[in-house]
Amino acid sequence: MSYCNEWESHYQAGRHMSRWPWTELVTLVMRYAPPGRGFRRVLELGCGIGANIPFFVDLGVEYYSVEGSQTAVAHVHERFPQLSERVAVGDYTQEIPFSGPFDLVVDRSSLTCNGTESISQCFSLLGPRVAAGGRFIAVDWFSVDHGDYKLGQDAGDRYTRSKFSTGVFVGTGDVHFFDRPHLLSFFEGYRVLNLQHRRVLEEGAEGERRQMAMWNIVAERKSRSLV
Repeated sequence: MSYCNEWESHYQAGRHMSRWPWTELVTLVMRYAPPGRGFRRVLELGCGIGANIPFFVDLGVEYYSVEGSQTAVAHVHERFPQLSERVAVGDYTQEIPFSGPFDLVVDRSSLTCNGTESISQCFSLLGPRVAAGGRFIAVDWFSVDHGDYKLGQDAGDRYTRSKFSTGVFVGTGDVHFFDRPHLLSFFEGYRVLNLQHRRVLEEGAEGERRQMAMWNIVAERKSRSLV
């Protein structure tokens, strides 16, 4: 699929305007890929309006991102003019406009807005751009154990759902959910350093319950092909 127009509409309406780094991502980067250990060239898939950028700017790394929303990228360029040539509008499942090698690729719930084929295409594009020993850190990739998985309709394969009538994914277009074998299938050529399956039971004030379930993964590239 190409970039989801629903997300452009959300950003235009001022929704999903997260401005602060995601804790899980910060924790895993500092544990597994700190710049002091050579992880200094970073590519983020889908930066939104730049929630994680202050973290990477503070680390002093060479940061790049491909983001599908023109509105979101305009926010990033306004807040971080020094990144105007390094944060680009585009569909990273079709083209990554920056050459490698990257020491670190990060994603927080962006690839989850794609179907299986598009995710595979993205990994193919990333292949020659990730350095030997480079790492991929993904957080909050939705699990098939997520309580809202069954609320959506089939969107081409059993892991991709859309047209949610209720729940947290209403109006977000396609949403991808992973089980363990499906998740690991994208990481051929990588060595998994950390794999987390987090389940959170939310209890509302009126007694309603909802199970959230997400994956975090840290994987290291085994070999490198030059761009």
